[in-house]
Amino acid sequence: MFGAFRPTHVNLVGLLWKTPWKLSRTRKANARTRLKRVDSVIEAVRESGVQCAALTKALELPKEHEMPARDKYTVFAKRAIGYRKGIHKVPKWTRLTLRTNPKGF
Repeated sequence: MFGAFRPTHVNLVGLLWKTPWKLSRTRKANARTRLKRVDSVIEAVRESGVQCAALTKALELPKEHEMPARDKYTVFAKRAIGYRKGIHKVPKWTRLTLRTNPKGF
């Protein structure tokens, strides 16, 4: 198979998925933009006057400009060294709300 998901040779340790160990500048910028767009949607729904449990939970989350870089680009992982792993290592990370972490981490 050719393309982004082709397997490597067994000589090269047999890695199947070539996920970089850190986010590139472009992927970080896209993540920040995504967070800002979600914030704007939450704000628009709040201004419309609609009341629901999901909106209440969404308003408790920190906004993009309130989050430290550590929380924007990494998530808590109990099995990782230092208890953090890159956000891009989480399956379907672009669709999940990963803004909060356990206290102290």
